[in-house]
Amino acid sequence: MGHHSTWTWQELLVLLGGLWLWGASAQPTPPGPTRSPTPQLKFRLAGYPRKHNEGRIEVFYNDEWGTICDDDFTLANAHVLCRHLGFVAATGWAHSAKYGKGVGRIWLDNVNCAGGEKSIGDCKHRGWGNSDCSHEEDAGVICKDERIPGFKDSNVIETEQSHVEEVRLRPVVSGARRRLPVTEGVVEVRYKDGWAQICDEGWDTKNSRVICGMMGFPAEKKVNRNFYKLFAERQQLNYRLHSVSCTGTEVHLSMCTFQFYQGNTSTACGAGMPAVVSCLPGPLFTSGSTHKKKQRQQQQGQLRIRLKGGAKAGEGRVEVLKSNEWGTVCDDRWNLLSASVVCRELGFGSAKEALTGARMGQGTGPIHLNEVQCLGTEKSLWSCPFKNITQEDCKHTEDAAVRCNIPYMGYENLIRLSGGRSRFEGRVEVAVGAGDGDELRWGLVCGEGWGTLEAMVVCRQLGLGFANHGLQETWYWDASNVTEMVLSGVKCAGHEMSLSHCQHHGSSLSCRNTGTRFAAGVICSETASDLLLHAPLVQETAYIEDRPLHMLYCAAEENCLSSSARLANWPYGHRRLLRFSSQIHNNGRADFRPKAGRHSWVWHECHRHYHSMDIFTHYDILTPNGTKVAEGHKASFCLEDTECEEDVAKRYECANFGEQGITVGCWDLYRHDIDCQWIDITDVKPGNYILQVVINPNFEVAESDFTNNAMKCNCKYDGHRIWVHSCHIGDALSEEASKRFEQYPGQLNNQIS
Repeated sequence: MGHHSTWTWQELLVLLGGLWLWGASAQPTPPGPTRSPTPQLKFRLAGYPRKHNEGRIEVFYNDEWGTICDDDFTLANAHVLCRHLGFVAATGWAHSAKYGKGVGRIWLDNVNCAGGEKSIGDCKHRGWGNSDCSHEEDAGVICKDERIPGFKDSNVIETEQSHVEEVRLRPVVSGARRRLPVTEGVVEVRYKDGWAQICDEGWDTKNSRVICGMMGFPAEKKVNRNFYKLFAERQQLNYRLHSVSCTGTEVHLSMCTFQFYQGNTSTACGAGMPAVVSCLPGPLFTSGSTHKKKQRQQQQGQLRIRLKGGAKAGEGRVEVLKSNEWGTVCDDRWNLLSASVVCRELGFGSAKEALTGARMGQGTGPIHLNEVQCLGTEKSLWSCPFKNITQEDCKHTEDAAVRCNIPYMGYENLIRLSGGRSRFEGRVEVAVGAGDGDELRWGLVCGEGWGTLEAMVVCRQLGLGFANHGLQETWYWDASNVTEMVLSGVKCAGHEMSLSHCQHHGSSLSCRNTGTRFAAGVICSETASDLLLHAPLVQETAYIEDRPLHMLYCAAEENCLSSSARLANWPYGHRRLLRFSSQIHNNGRADFRPKAGRHSWVWHECHRHYHSMDIFTHYDILTPNGTKVAEGHKASFCLEDTECEEDVAKRYECANFGEQGITVGCWDLYRHDIDCQWIDITDVKPGNYILQVVINPNFEVAESDFTNNAMKCNCKYDGHRIWVHSCHIGDALSEEASKRFEQYPGQLNNQIS
């Protein structure tokens, strides 16, 4: 492509921003007297802006992608095409290239389906490749957002990286070569088997902004070009692109206009030099860890936006703070421009993907924004035009999410798994002695004190999603020749990007069992559950009951009363109980299953079912300064699906030694009138208190988000009655509102201090 290529290149760019939904191949048409068999067909949705279930419909026929003309198009045609794409049906269609003009062939015209056909090839049409249309008449479809069961889901809107796939920053300054992340260097694009440069003639800050965004940085800064002039004079350079012109809002260089060089590329740039870019890293990626912590705290104090439910840094459901309460964003019109504003605001680069349909799990609470339409230049999502939400418009099944570009840190090279049955599991091995010129030495991690939070960091560091289990013994995975323990006392908060950021014993190892069988291991999973208590129900159902002791033998046996009950004059007298219902939802993307296998479940004669977890929930009454005055001994639970959302089938029930768990989209309801669904407050004096409920308090079972596991309510007790009010999930309010609420640093453990 020479100088005349700009407009044809722009036509090609229309493909960008397209999601490629690889549909099922069509059924070959049985050979008949007049028809030859239809070759393998593939289908995809393309265009921009759009959602995951709508777009320009493109078909792959005869080894070439092409479009369909809108002449005589009907909803019946759209039904057949949506089924090809894995959706159950169509809700509409679009004409006149609503999703942008395609390129290449127009494969079909005057298509006429009845609606029940297995393949678009079975419908009447003018014949493959025979059309009198232009790409201004490209048809689009809007599919019902419901997948055909068993069809692989792929509702992602992403960039297609077309002719310029890989871009990198090559550091030239000698000291910068080893340091990560690389924030400054010569911009290079992959070309044939090597890398080529871009001529910087006409290069401006908007181009730099796009490059920095791709590299995972929120902003660009000025660069000292004089130093690079020397570099350019000494090097043999190979130019590939010139006349690059970006608007600054593109998420990938291939979406900008530019021209390719032809012929002799070494003299191609004339008086110019290679494009050089310098980027500003976000708070998570600046060097110096204490500085990092300070910045992170500062940042969290100011921000009115956050990401939840993602496995990696820079991905998650978008949540925004309004009127001191966190809520979600509806995915109507959600696209890469708005997603990039979110990413940059949080200190990451531009958006890699804009996700719709609650792909990062459903949020709770209000949905604050709808139809957000950023230009891409805004400093904050709140500066973009949006609609306020009305209840009918959106549900949490439409929560928007993002995946942001983040800087390459090389963390995954310092850790590996060995001996597992798949790449998602194994014994954890860490690299030590990674100093200058040192040979990397691999060693094991002591299993003592190792748990889910530590495993979460390992899975994140390796890009393997969430932790399913953190294992303290791995004798059954004896696979590698690494036998030396090199790390002990590892204690993580769970959000770190590398195991090296967690606390540990340093060079002085302290591990009771140093044999390889006691090395730490992990099992990772791409999805995880996320449990959430329905706070309003606790508030609505709380009351006091004075229950006679003769009715509490069973509860005492199960340790559901406070310790002073042992000294009571059985069977006379009573205990005072604060009772309430609790409804625990699984809003995540995987079923919540107990960690223990059924062989170790315990039969409880009292309640006549098996208990699958030792501790599932803590119920506590605390004073406003955090001292515990009463606790509910909810020793263990039987987990089952009490009720589910529409279209979700129950899978778990406790009866007859059944499987236990909570299905995604279901909830486990413990009614206020069940034994042990209480806190024994017999010894509590009148006053103001906080009722706190914490689910999965010991992180026994992996979840995508532990910050929403605690619920708090204000309580006023006058010695006769109790008022429970202002119940909310631990992180549902702004920090400022939480501080006003509790006046003590939140407590997540169940120990009396």
